[in-house]
Parts: sequence; structure tokens; C-alpha cells
Amino acid sequence: MKKFRGILYGGDYNPNQWPKEIWKEDMRIFKNAHINSATINVFSWAKLQPSEDLYDFSQLDEIIAMLSEENYEIVLATSTGALPAWMVAKYPEVARTDYEGRHHKFGQRHNACPNSPVFQKFSAALAGKLAQRYGSNPHVKCWHISNEYGGDCYCENCEKAFRVWLKEKYKTIGALNKAWNMEFWGHTVYDWDEIVLPNVLSEGFGNDRTAFAGISIDYRRFNSDGMLSNYKNERDAIREFDKETPITTNLMGTYKGLDYFKWAKEMDIISWDNYPSYNTPWSESAMCHDLMRGLKNAPFMLMEQTPSQQNWQPYNSLKRPGQMRAQSYQTIAHGADTIQFFQLRRSVGACEKFHGAVIAHAGTENTRVFREVQQLGEELERLGDILPGSVNEAKTGIVFDWDNYWALEYTSGPSVDLTYVKHIHAYYEYFYDKNIAVNLIPVDADFSSYQLIVAPVLYMVKEGMAEALEEFVKNGGTLVLTYMSGIVGESDNVHLGGYPGPLRKLAGVWVEEIDALAPEQFNEVVMTSQKTYSCGLVCDLMHLEGAECLGTYGTDFYEGMPAVTHNRFGKGHVYYVGTHIEKQGLYEILNIVVNSAAVESIVSDGDGLEIVCRKTQDSKIYFVMNFSEVQQPIPALFYQCQDLLSGEIVSENTLLKKYDVYIFERKVGVSYGK
Repeated sequence: MKKFRGILYGGDYNPNQWPKEIWKEDMRIFKNAHINSATINVFSWAKLQPSEDLYDFSQLDEIIAMLSEENYEIVLATSTGALPAWMVAKYPEVARTDYEGRHHKFGQRHNACPNSPVFQKFSAALAGKLAQRYGSNPHVKCWHISNEYGGDCYCENCEKAFRVWLKEKYKTIGALNKAWNMEFWGHTVYDWDEIVLPNVLSEGFGNDRTAFAGISIDYRRFNSDGMLSNYKNERDAIREFDKETPITTNLMGTYKGLDYFKWAKEMDIISWDNYPSYNTPWSESAMCHDLMRGLKNAPFMLMEQTPSQQNWQPYNSLKRPGQMRAQSYQTIAHGADTIQFFQLRRSVGACEKFHGAVIAHAGTENTRVFREVQQLGEELERLGDILPGSVNEAKTGIVFDWDNYWALEYTSGPSVDLTYVKHIHAYYEYFYDKNIAVNLIPVDADFSSYQLIVAPVLYMVKEGMAEALEEFVKNGGTLVLTYMSGIVGESDNVHLGGYPGPLRKLAGVWVEEIDALAPEQFNEVVMTSQKTYSCGLVCDLMHLEGAECLGTYGTDFYEGMPAVTHNRFGKGHVYYVGTHIEKQGLYEILNIVVNSAAVESIVSDGDGLEIVCRKTQDSKIYFVMNFSEVQQPIPALFYQCQDLLSGEIVSENTLLKKYDVYIFERKVGVSYGK
């Protein structure tokens, strides 16, 4: 595979939107910002193929020739993220039908039916022609297929394809009826052609509400697989002509629609777009980075972030001075080998005209944003020989599973507030605050690589999962389970015999009932430490079956019943948290867990700072970042170390202001004072 030269630094560039006299000025300005790459051709299908039988690469030839002459690394997109108008006019079935059953006309983007043979034919053909024409260019360092895959379609093409997908999965109509529990409401089907899509015209009554979760979860799986097939079609067309250049598409963090762990198996490198809002916790951004790195357990690309302002969120605040730089280093700390922006020059019109860019509408370098981009570019240029290829390591894994994501949020009860990512983040935040390295991992990960596995709201336990977790704990691992775990199998049918189903023996508890508390209601958990914490949302009413009680409920008719438990299983430990407990209480529980698992922080005195470590064969590279409002002292581990960014030798008197970043390299076997 081709390699990047150092750290890729650049972003989305659309010279086709500008007259040619602007192009030369762009090249000068980008060089001044130490930009070394450009992502091009993202939305150019209509330009490249003005009609069914005609292709026109003349302008793209000029753009690629210019970037090659200027020695830029090129991320070349296939342009298939938005349909050309002629295709929809001639083949209207290529457009999507929405959840309400309305067939769309030409417009917007991500507007193709993934199961349209017309779309599949033309998109693969275009990708192949691009690869044939430009694949041998040494400056083309990465292929970028489509753009931000997402959405769904409910047309006749999809319905027919769904039936084929179901036949392959279930083999018989009887197995399908059993999986979906179609005896309920007398919905038994006797022929594959009787199956209809689960939209608002059938079983659905809201994007996350359905009468039959089995069919809706399967449709999520089918839709993810269908778009993945689109990606693979274009990838394979490229590979006919280009065997070496890595191929990717830009993912979107915890985006619900696609099973990214399944997608990752088909991608050469993970890339993603990071767009936190004005009030997104820094821990949530870090979690998304760790998830993207965890998809392949390897460094990833940041394909998009804004240099400052976004345009599509309800409140599009400017990034404060130093914020973009600090955000970029957080991204690199968690595994990115590139920093790329959307966009390099601000668009003159349409819905993204107010989205931030390296070159603003003023068209000058004399802006705060440009100066910050320039500073970061100069620093990344110097770090280019040190960081690429280094990796993040962790002994703690947090399970993230798209099937659970879909199933938990389709379930009818016990509470509408049971959302998946929120509960994953509640546990992740502890490890973030304690500077304990974490990998976000799939349910089929190699658990033996970890000392501690945390599996919040593991609602759906599929075949083999319980056995894998039992093996992990039996051999000495520590496992954390929570409320709403072990409830259903792959088709959302309940594991009979008492909650948490196949995890019951492992946890050493039996959950008899689950109470749901409205937002204004709460209970208490009284820990064995005698500290009392508020809890709410759901409360498991459980009985001990070998586990010991670490905390009990403080009020209501289940006062005194276990709320938090610990069970010894083989050589390991299982902790079960039966309610959504306030942050301080959760942290007390996880302190016990971490001590049990012998998991350590990266540094012992880094409270108030985010500290992340990437490793090479002979060194450790530490990122020390302050995202808090108050100044923080440098940890003692780094006294007398030299900051790679400023050259400063730090001491016990060094304080980090908000958005300050220090990077230290400590060679293995070298003494650094304290």
C-alpha cells in the first residue's frame, strides 16, 4: 500500500467552484499554511458525466495536474455521493423513497437508492474510469469513495432486495416467523412476497418506534449491508486498475445507521468526520476517536473538521483561539495520522456558505483562523517524522455494538430515555477523567487482550457472546455489566428464565423486575462505604445468586434490595450495576473495579488534564492537554522533559492554560529526572 509523506494536512478543495485565476492564489496560500494535501472531486459527478454516454475529465485533469506539479498529496474521491440530474430524470427509480413512502425527485445529496441496479452500474463505472485514468499518479495517495454514507430507502427495489436478504439469512419462512414472533397480533406470513418494509406504512410508527423490533432491526442490518455493497462495488472497480492505493470512505463517529465494525473489515484505513457542537464534552469527542481507532485497532484518518465555524447545527459558535489546535492534537493523540478540514476555501453560495474554511470569504491570509491553521501546519510538519506509525495501547475495552444500539432504542419500554450512546459515554467518561487508556471494541473482539471489559446496557446477547465473556472472566478478567443487559437475543425475543438471561450465572444475580423512573423521580443507592448516591431511569429489582452486595436501594418498596453487586467467577470478577447512578456513585464503583482489575492511569497525578500515550518500538509519545477552565500543573513524570512543539524544558513550575498542549517523547531506557 502507498504511504503518506508524514502527517497529511489539508482538506476538501473545490477549485471547480472557482475561476482559474483563483487556483494559483490558492496554491500560494496553502503553501503558506504548510498544507500538503487536498481532497478533491467529492461532488463532481454531474461535471464528470454530463450525460449517460459522455464523460468529461478535462477540468479534473487540470486540477490533478496542478496539484501534482505543486507536489500535493491527493485524496481522490469518486463523486458518487450525489446523483446527476439527468440520471434521475431518465431513471426515476434511482432516487430514494423515504420512511413516509414518498418517492423523491432530484435534489440534495445521499439521494440514491442503494439497491438500484442503475445506481450500482453507473457508480461502479465512474469509479473504474477514475482509477484507470489517475490510479498510476504517484500523488494520488488515497481513494475516497462517495461521502458520509447514510440514510435509508423504502422503495420497491429495496423491498425485493430485502426479501432476498431474508431468504439468505433465515432459509425458511417458518424460521423467519419464529424469529420475528409473528404469532403476535396474528402477523404470520406464508410467502416471502408477503413481507413488506417496516416503514410508517406498515409496522413503523416513528423512526425509532416499531410494532415488531425483529423486522426493524433486520432492516437496519440489511440497509447497512446494502450501502456496504455500494462501497465494495466501487472499491472493486478501483482495484481493477489500482492495486496499491488505500481506499476509504468518511465515517461519522457513533452514527446510528451503519454497522461500522462490519464496514471496517472492507476498508483499508478508517477515516471519519469530527464535528462536535459548542457544548459537546471533550470526553465524547475522545470516545468517538477511540471508537474510530477501535474499528481496525489501528491509526485512522481525520477526513473532516472545521477550522472554526460549522453551519448545520442549531448554534454554530466560533471556535475560540487555540481550540482548533487543541482539538486537532486530541485527535492525533487518540490515533489520527492526518488532520484535514472541510473546507479549504469557503463556498460562495448554497447551504454550506457559512461553514468555516481555511480561506474565508474575505479571501485573505490576514485572519485569526488562517494564522491558527498556519501555526498547526508548521508544527505538524516538524512532527511528521515522529508520530506516523505510532499506536495506542489499552488494557481496558468498552463494548460498542450496533445491533445493541438499534435494539435498545427500538424496545418498547421500560423508558423512552434509554439511549445507547449516552450510557456508553457515562462509563467512558470515568476512564477519560482518570487518564486510563481505553479501546472501544466489538462483541467479537479478542477479549484475552484486556484486563478489564466494560459492557454497558448489553441488551442483546447474541449466540456465543455469553460463552466468550465467561471464558474471559474465568481466566482472570474483570467484567462490568449494567441494567438492561442480557434481555434479548438476536431477533429481540426475550431470553426466558429470568434476567439477565445468559449472563445470569456470570453475574450471580437474578433480576425479577425492572422499575422505570420518570425524569422527576429518583431513588438512592447506599454503598457499603455508607455513602449514599441518587439514582434513576431504571432500577433492577434483583436477588443474589452467589454475588455479594456492594450497594442497596435506599427507598421505595424495594428498599434494602441489592443495587450493585460483585461476583467471583473462576479467576475473575464480575460487577453488576443495576441502576443509572449519579456520576460520583458510578466513580466510586469504578474505582473498586479498576483496583480489582489492576488497571493503571497513564500518569498518577494528571487530574484536570487529558493525557494520552502513543507508542513506537523505542519510545512513548505523551500528549498533555488542558481543556478545563483553570490552569493545571504539569505532572511530575514530565519534569525536565522537552516539549516537542515549543522546545521548552518544563519544570514543576510549568502550568497549562486552557487549550495548552504539550507533547513529550520519552525514549525507552533513558532517564528523565523524576
